[in-house]
Amino acid sequence: MPDTPRRYRSDPLRSVHLAMEGLAKAGALDKATMRRFDLACLTPVEPLRPEAIRRIREDAKMSQAIFARALNVTTSLVSKWERGDKKPSGPSLKLLALADRKGVDAIL
Repeated sequence: MPDTPRRYRSDPLRSVHLAMEGLAKAGALDKATMRRFDLACLTPVEPLRPEAIRRIREDAKMSQAIFARALNVTTSLVSKWERGDKKPSGPSLKLLALADRKGVDAIL
């Protein structure tokens, strides 16, 4: 079970997902199929505000340069995210969301 509550696209998808989790725990569903259910049922990653990105970095006690290396982006890009000049997307947004939920160590 995850550390934080999961958010689902809808109540019916929540029910389907919970049933599939039970089948996976019982060994009746493989990991690849469960990942497909995760993608279909769980709410997509939400955009992060500049303040949230800065908080994630500061909670990890990292400079912008070190944080950028952990995310495999440039220091300039982290700075732009924190100022609100640019918004993270794609893999960067996913990594930031993971770092927010589980800590930066989860992405290192």
